[in-house]
Amino acid sequence: MTLAQATTDAAMVVSVVVPTWRRPDMLRRCLTALCAQRFDAHAFEILVADDGPDDATREVVFEFQRQTLGAPRLIYLPIVDTQGPAAARNAGWWHAQGAIVAFTDDDTIADPLWLRGGCAALLREPEAVAVAGDIDMPISDPPTDYERDASGLANAEFATANCFVRRDALVSVGGFDERFTRAWREDADLMFALGTLGTVSRAPDARVLHPVRPAKWGVSVGQQSKVFFDALLYKKYPTLYRTHIRPTPPWLYYMAGGALLAAIALLAFAQYPLAAAALVVWGAATAVFCVRRLRNTSRTPAHVAEMIWTSIAIPPVSLYWRVRGDLHFKVLFL
Repeated sequence: MTLAQATTDAAMVVSVVVPTWRRPDMLRRCLTALCAQRFDAHAFEILVADDGPDDATREVVFEFQRQTLGAPRLIYLPIVDTQGPAAARNAGWWHAQGAIVAFTDDDTIADPLWLRGGCAALLREPEAVAVAGDIDMPISDPPTDYERDASGLANAEFATANCFVRRDALVSVGGFDERFTRAWREDADLMFALGTLGTVSRAPDARVLHPVRPAKWGVSVGQQSKVFFDALLYKKYPTLYRTHIRPTPPWLYYMAGGALLAAIALLAFAQYPLAAAALVVWGAATAVFCVRRLRNTSRTPAHVAEMIWTSIAIPPVSLYWRVRGDLHFKVLFL
């Protein structure tokens, strides 16, 4: 079936699901791009899943409803209990009328041909249950460590910032696992689940711009809490996790964290020479980690200071969340 045939044969071809949480200005920018799609306005709908409803977000949706006069149809879905983007996306696609469900985020800007490119890619591959489009993430030159890390999303195999999934496939796998309560690994989990039904392919003509949002100083330390959900993904798909996500454990983290704990314990028992040796190992591992993060990134004094501080803090904080994930999901995850 061609895209033209699908548009003719069914009033609603594709449903766009946009989860959001108290970012009305970004949502307005996102909806502006979605309403400007070069696609039959009667053949797609937009479902905004407001995870933690607020008046400002609701008013943005109502504003676009008044402007579009029902084409495309905009639906506002208030998610009363804040549960995270996975649950919000589930609420969105359960209300979807289209045979194809397109997912994007409230901080993206879709290319005018985004819907056409994604639907066409999915319809021309009968064996494909989903396709992933391209994500453009411009960053500074040289970038900060945070920008470089965030822009890794552009290289993801499958990201909910830009993907198209057959609705019947979502029904078959039960949609997103709502235990992923943060925006982390829930898309990889869905990709692995969909892979049991058919192929997950690419849609290079479906592009979105995803600007890297500003972040506060030292943000990478707080982001380590996401590792908690790596434990869940690893428990469900250990082989796929090692193949697609992280081939080996972060041994440098274990070396730095283990040496620091050993030094503290040895100092407590007055084993000063051994404690000094452990501190040397910790210092060396931390220095290697810091140098790696500084490679090909900004060398401004503020950024260098941030890298030194966060390189000290990240290994023990990351290991803490890794252990919490192990205990919570009852899995041995290194």
